[in-house]
Amino acid sequence: MKKPMEKHLTLREKILETIRDAIMTGALKPGEKVAEPDLAERFGISRTPIREAFRQLESEGYLTVIPRKGAVVSAFSAKDVEEFYAIKSILEGYAARRACEKLSGKEIERLNAINDRLRHLADEGDVKHFFRVHNDFHELFLRAADNDKLYDLVSNLVRKFQRLRYASLSLPGRMRISVEEHDKIIEAFRNRNGDQAETLVRKNAEYGGKVLVQEGDGALPLKPAERAAALHLDL
Repeated sequence: MKKPMEKHLTLREKILETIRDAIMTGALKPGEKVAEPDLAERFGISRTPIREAFRQLESEGYLTVIPRKGAVVSAFSAKDVEEFYAIKSILEGYAARRACEKLSGKEIERLNAINDRLRHLADEGDVKHFFRVHNDFHELFLRAADNDKLYDLVSNLVRKFQRLRYASLSLPGRMRISVEEHDKIIEAFRNRNGDQAETLVRKNAEYGGKVLVQEGDGALPLKPAERAAALHLDL
């Protein structure tokens, strides 16, 4: 008998959270296999929803699914970090410049309300909810840029590297710094200063990448040689 869709989705989310948490805390390490049978036994379900979860986690950069071998925890190279944050900074910076001309007063106040929520979550140290609400902040001004191709490019890029962004925000003090950066971005939007909005958003992205590589011991799986090189990245 099939389980109700709502219950199925709940189980799927539990699987996703379990694997994400294990990877982010280091309980599952780069290259380590994530076994379907163990998860099936733990949650008392078939392997189908587990495979569905694996596909999503692969799209988010947590896992690599190898044919006939199964899923293993992904590792990022220094080059991956450099390329992701360099491209993200350019695309989001351009989106911020366009949004500056188009954001309504109501939307700017909505950005402010989102950032107030982020400030509260930073004070609580709640990185899981901070990450989700942080996405809402960027989503709003990306939508306001009114460029569907740009929105799709950024969304697809960010989806593939969710793990990097989560790891960056997990670093000590990073959430609070992010809130302060958002305050400046909102002020640039209020002043309709496209140059400043673009510069601030680009610096925000670049900084997130730099601190992840320089300070993220354990948060980012880099080989020693790659890590040494990454410390000199010019993002």
